[in-house]
Amino acid sequence: MNASPFQRFIPFLAVLGSVTALGVGTSWAKHALFPVVGAQGTTAVRVGLSALLMLMLWRPWRWRLSRADAQAVVLYGAALGAMNLMFYLSLQTLPFGLAVAIEFAGPLAVAIWSSRRAVDFVWVALAIVGLALLLPLGLSGSTLDPLGVLYAVGAAVFWALYIVFGKRAGHLHAGQSVSLGLLVAALVVVPVGVAHAGAALLSPSVLLVGVAVAAISSALPISLEMMALKRLPKEAFGIMISMEPAVAALLALALLGERLDTVQWLAIGCIVAASMGSAATARRLPAVQAQPA
Repeated sequence: MNASPFQRFIPFLAVLGSVTALGVGTSWAKHALFPVVGAQGTTAVRVGLSALLMLMLWRPWRWRLSRADAQAVVLYGAALGAMNLMFYLSLQTLPFGLAVAIEFAGPLAVAIWSSRRAVDFVWVALAIVGLALLLPLGLSGSTLDPLGVLYAVGAAVFWALYIVFGKRAGHLHAGQSVSLGLLVAALVVVPVGVAHAGAALLSPSVLLVGVAVAAISSALPISLEMMALKRLPKEAFGIMISMEPAVAALLALALLGERLDTVQWLAIGCIVAASMGSAATARRLPAVQAQPA
């Protein structure tokens, strides 16, 4: 029995829902938690509570874990924790959409390096143009905070490492690898958050918002992406995920009042186009790495 047009459209809606939920959760965290516990505390609350939610949901102790697999999960989780910390630190001084656009250089670099065909030079050129328009290199008159940009570039590097290390754990059950990876990430970032925000992290209002942010920006996107990955070709999934910088910029405009100028929108467009092009022309390689939590 053939699926109805609506049923065929559901996986695409799931990816769009995942990207939107991630953007809404991050925008809410920046608005509600940054003034109280800072970027470090926000990272600790979000990652720590996300890990707790995913551990309760998946109960990863049900599956065996070899020493080699444990080492892979530790590297994967450490990269995930560092990526989240760098990204939230970048949001202190950068608009949400631009931070995401710069961060996207990480997975884009991994995808292009894995392929290295002639057409990939087109996507490299587009990405370079986009980044050149954003980075404060003295070429485009960018006024972005250099420290914020440095944090976003750091997030891009750790996202690339997250993908590389994640492939080593790709044979594990997705629920096991994600929940254990988040546990390791929490062990990396929670001490940093505690050192920065202290007892403020235990405020009932902070914990309440933190649980909601963790559910909206981690548990829900991961669940939607896992559903979409079962029904979408890798290339289609990659193209849909590539919309994230544009969606983030639109949500930041609507929820945070963060306005971008024409050049910044053009930069986001170049990076989104590069990511979509890379996904559309990618070789069929095993296991796409889903969006990080």
